[in-house]
Amino acid sequence: MSITLHFHPDRLHNGRLVIESMAADGCYFSQFVIGISNGGLTAFPGGARWSWESRLFAGRYDDQPAHTRPVYGAWNHRADPYGGAIRFGSSYLRLRPEAVDRATFCFPDSYRDPQDFGDKTLLPHLCTLADDPALDDLDNYVEAHVHGPVNFTTDVEALVLDPSFANTPVHTAAAHLGCPTEFHPGFTATPSDLDPTYRGPHIITLAKSLGPELTPAVLTTADAPPQDLKHLWHCLARFGRKTQPGSAPEPIS
Repeated sequence: MSITLHFHPDRLHNGRLVIESMAADGCYFSQFVIGISNGGLTAFPGGARWSWESRLFAGRYDDQPAHTRPVYGAWNHRADPYGGAIRFGSSYLRLRPEAVDRATFCFPDSYRDPQDFGDKTLLPHLCTLADDPALDDLDNYVEAHVHGPVNFTTDVEALVLDPSFANTPVHTAAAHLGCPTEFHPGFTATPSDLDPTYRGPHIITLAKSLGPELTPAVLTTADAPPQDLKHLWHCLARFGRKTQPGSAPEPIS
């Protein structure tokens, strides 16, 4: 089990791929620094993310520089090869085990104003809550907040990519992060695999416009509003898994 930090490596940030920006930075930063997110964009003074962090962390970061704020991930308590929170990205960083000692955790997601929040000693309780069988596959994660810098060479055990990025510019940039690269089993679906009631029939129409097979790399080619693209990813994440928890990612030589 480990903390995983999810992201879409092929999205654009300041004119280059997110993973290229990450390699240039040398560290993984929060939305407060980079200005992008796979959740809500409210990381500014007085914004929703700022307010819930102020409450959760007792004002610890209210007057601190943006780069000192925690980064968000999930506790992968099911040893899922896709990581702990597929909602937030097709790929992820798997942190070294010692990261748990400087992390806090909550359930449900922090934007839901959770009452169950604490350090690693609370994890058994939070995992029980997250394992409620009534929860959707995109909502059953224990959120993690890693306090202190996350350096790719010293704090990351591996970058785990979707196989659709093999031998692409994403794969090339991954070699410059300073950590090993692995592949998980992959997200793949046809438009007919998606449930039109899940995120709306217009998302199925968008899916069909991208061709017969959907992968994370294909989604990047979509000419669509960001919210529609996010919801299309939700559908692929929900209906495009190839394995269940328990299989290890494959290392790349």
